Amino acid sequence: MPRIVVVDDSRLMRNLIQAFLEAAGHEVEIWVDVTAAEVATRIHSGKPDLIITDYQMPGCNGLTVARMVRKANPSLPVLVVTSSHDPAVLAALQHQDVSGILHKPLGEKDLLEAVDAALRSGRGLPSPA
Repeated sequence: MPRIVVVDDSRLMRNLIQAFLEAAGHEVEIWVDVTAAEVATRIHSGKPDLIITDYQMPGCNGLTVARMVRKANPSLPVLVVTSSHDPAVLAALQHQDVSGILHKPLGEKDLLEAVDAALRSGRGLPSPA
């Protein structure tokens, strides 16, 4: 059973993502108020199969989480959930080789398809040219 870590400051989003994932048979771990320095330590100690993070969070945002994941384990897939359609934000996320970008409002089907694809192929997004 894949272990998926959810990093999100919104209790509502964490609960929604957790419910969707657990219903599909995934083991879910929630990280709240994680600092950039803690990301690598938690990755090494917990050995998740996938990280799902919100882009916009106070302190350690999704771009920082993706950057720290890449340093700790370059092959660990990362999905980022965002309400932003700003090309600069999307390019910055792609530059971190995230496996997928999911836009809010988040639907169960879109989430599960992205999770399945990320678990199958790892970091699936090509780097910008």
